[in-house]
Amino acid sequence: MSEIQDFVTRVMDNVEKVIVGKRPVIEMLMVAMLCEGHVLLEDVPGVGKTMLARSLAVSLSGQFHRLQCTPDLLPNDVTGVSIYNQQNGHFEFRQGPVFVNVLLVDEINRATPRTQSALLEAMQEQQVTVDGVTYPLPRPFLVLATQNPIEYEGTFPLPEAQLDRFLMRVSVGYPLPADERVLLNHLRREHPVNQLKPVVEAARLIELQRQTWEIYVEDSLQDYIVRLVTSTRTHPDLALGASPRASLALFKASQALAAIRGRDHVIPDDIQALVPAILTHRFLLAPEAELRGRSPKGVLADILEKTPLELGRPGLEPQAP
Repeated sequence: MSEIQDFVTRVMDNVEKVIVGKRPVIEMLMVAMLCEGHVLLEDVPGVGKTMLARSLAVSLSGQFHRLQCTPDLLPNDVTGVSIYNQQNGHFEFRQGPVFVNVLLVDEINRATPRTQSALLEAMQEQQVTVDGVTYPLPRPFLVLATQNPIEYEGTFPLPEAQLDRFLMRVSVGYPLPADERVLLNHLRREHPVNQLKPVVEAARLIELQRQTWEIYVEDSLQDYIVRLVTSTRTHPDLALGASPRASLALFKASQALAAIRGRDHVIPDDIQALVPAILTHRFLLAPEAELRGRSPKGVLADILEKTPLELGRPGLEPQAP
């Protein structure tokens, strides 16, 4: 798996020329790309979400678009529209901003539900349908959607079904003081993203995605993933638990993280490191738990602590990697 590790390391090192001190966040985005998943970036304005997406696209030598969501944004503004050509008497399809490798959907919760739903087919099927005609999207394809967790006035919260389409939800967070000091010097003149150069070919990522499927996940670790997700459905502080899609997401993401870290097999640390990003947005706190001050982070910590990890349990026949 050194090929995957080398590919991802080159991308992360390049992105860090622009985004300082956020390597774990960049690593999560690379996990999503290897899994062909999408990421919800929930954070306050000004922490570098747009530059993170743009730097990733440039590093991959891929196409990048930024879609600013507003209440008057229409579904065709996302997917594209058919326009009548008077010269040849035919309708011609004009591609929308979704036809890229990396799409930043800024403030997704400011778009209406109708427009939000236009992204569902693109995210799940990697295609869009306009006027009954289906158009495939470029590969690789990554949606990075942002939303402000503080400001809710005039917004349209994402429904649970759409939240479940995101492989993970992560937060960039404020930089450490030392990193913020470095940023001051980086941004003194021209923005470093303008000098960023591609370091890999985006097309190569498609083959690496297939290689990620071969990462070995021992049977007891598969059981562990299922127990973690099942625990969200029975926890007394949760009104709604995670769906089977969460189990699959945790399984695939752990394979990708193991490959990024240079291993051909998953270890428990991979799974545990991914649980907050994969599960937090897939369950609902019970109202009474919220009144008691419980948080999703606290519930997940409780689940991780109480869910047993039973490696090499009797009755499981070991499989060769």
